[in-house]
Amino acid sequence: MLAKRIIPCLDVKDGETVKGVNFVDFRSAGDPVALGRAYSDAGADELVFLDITASHEGRKTFTSVVERVAREIDIPFTVGGGINTVDDVERLLSAGADKVSVNSSALKNPDLIDEVAKRYGSQVLVLAVDARLDFEGEDDPWQCYINGGRIPFGKRLEQWCREGADRGAGEILFTSMNHDGVKCGFALDPLRRLHESLPIPVIASGGAGKKEHFRDVFEVAGVDAALAASIFHFNEVPLHSLKQYLREEGINVRI
Repeated sequence: MLAKRIIPCLDVKDGETVKGVNFVDFRSAGDPVALGRAYSDAGADELVFLDITASHEGRKTFTSVVERVAREIDIPFTVGGGINTVDDVERLLSAGADKVSVNSSALKNPDLIDEVAKRYGSQVLVLAVDARLDFEGEDDPWQCYINGGRIPFGKRLEQWCREGADRGAGEILFTSMNHDGVKCGFALDPLRRLHESLPIPVIASGGAGKKEHFRDVFEVAGVDAALAASIFHFNEVPLHSLKQYLREEGINVRI
């Protein structure tokens, strides 16, 4: 069985790592280059870098920061934010990214998924989805949002993730806006449904607050990876001790 992955996330705004709650009220969390190096040294399985205001502000991801982070780490590196064209993907791969994450641009132009997968392969493309529980009681109650969680788009979570997988996305990174920064655990039910219905890996994001939340998301939802930010940035749950705990709980992780 493949090892479960633990992935720190750098949410970057104006060149600085930040962290908010429910996608608002951001506070500083430090220098992304120093954090990336520390996570790589501490045994993170991958690193995700998201320029969280690039799409909203209509600009490209800060290539120079990506280059600086890439030089300091030796683990797989995913970069997202403001990726609208295949040329943007080429720019970030050339800057040192191993994979790119597309979100708002893919919802607005789903053909972008096909184009990137065809040129670079599905293994390069992570489809990031920010969704909120907007329609309680329905079969697919989570609505997708664009522009860093600012604007509801109308598409439903499961519907959109299936389409993304069919078009060639290599992984799904689902962030629950309801759970983001709240530290009460991941959105287990929609994550389990995605894991069971999709043919590609699912990464859980939003809600990690303690070690047990990672155990639950792997055991109950069955996801392939779990992403977190503030609990790592502020050393509330050290990476190495988290992996030791998960190993003791019978979860297959790399140490």
